[in-house]
Amino acid sequence: MLQQTQVATALPYYTRFVDRFPTIAALANAPLDDVLHAWAGLGYYRRARQLHAAAAILVREHEARVPDDPEAFARLPGVGRYTLGAVLSIGFDRPLAVLDGNVARVLSRLEAIPASIRDPRGARTLWDRASNLIPMRGAGDWNQALMELGALVCTPRTPRCEACPVRDGCRAFATGQVDRLPPPAPRRATERIRLAALVARRGRKLLMVRRAGELLDGLWEPLTVALETKGSPLRRMKTCLAGVGLAGTARPTETIVRHTITHRRYEIAVWEAGTMRRLGSAKTGARWVDPARPDVPITGLARKLARIAPAARRPREEFILRERRRR
Repeated sequence: MLQQTQVATALPYYTRFVDRFPTIAALANAPLDDVLHAWAGLGYYRRARQLHAAAAILVREHEARVPDDPEAFARLPGVGRYTLGAVLSIGFDRPLAVLDGNVARVLSRLEAIPASIRDPRGARTLWDRASNLIPMRGAGDWNQALMELGALVCTPRTPRCEACPVRDGCRAFATGQVDRLPPPAPRRATERIRLAALVARRGRKLLMVRRAGELLDGLWEPLTVALETKGSPLRRMKTCLAGVGLAGTARPTETIVRHTITHRRYEIAVWEAGTMRRLGSAKTGARWVDPARPDVPITGLARKLARIAPAARRPREEFILRERRRR
């Protein structure tokens, strides 16, 4: 959870997660949907899927125990260099370094190293320095001390240099470079994406479909289609609805929702659905979900769309999203 989330944010999720999955075996045996549901709100859902997969491997190959061997632990899904060092140094006192944003900032300022963790070359420099400093005993305490120093004292803005226990040995402080180190890394280019979302209501519930793909795979949200510069999204909506065994009516509204996921900026035109019906007797791939009390993991966009009030009816702007009957 702490790979991409601050401690204060992760703590309540961690408590609920451990209550629900108290052992490695319990996590491994749980359906993935239950794990994603418990993770909902933390973001970066790939971490939850990898944690679930790692638990299954631990049950199958390690008697449901976390191995203290670096090579064995590094082979688990989702384990990179940071997680490897954090878990094995704190849990097993292995002399392995960690490098997160807090540690990188402390090292950059302490030794006046003009390197950023977001730059590959700078990250290599900082990893080398962190590894050279790691003690053979007490590595977990050392790593936690560096992380806490960065989180509580050597903060990105307005660092508390007057309270810093290593101020006398800090080269950035001595040379007046604290505000300039570490150097800013180039920002990733923003990707702007335009979509149309079909909002179908049944009381407090919304019609949702399950996402597939690299981003938010396995989570549920109202059906969305790409909104191209030319052409109507109607045909794409009709095709997607048919793909989940449904047909219905819909009309555009004037509501635009803006949503951000990392460097992606979404602009979503809201379409309001009318009557929905099944196509034949086949099982539908959609389901009605109460966003306030979801029984499946849902996206942040789903919660945002649920808060939109229904638009006033405009019958002349209603479009039919069903195929014509064959003659």
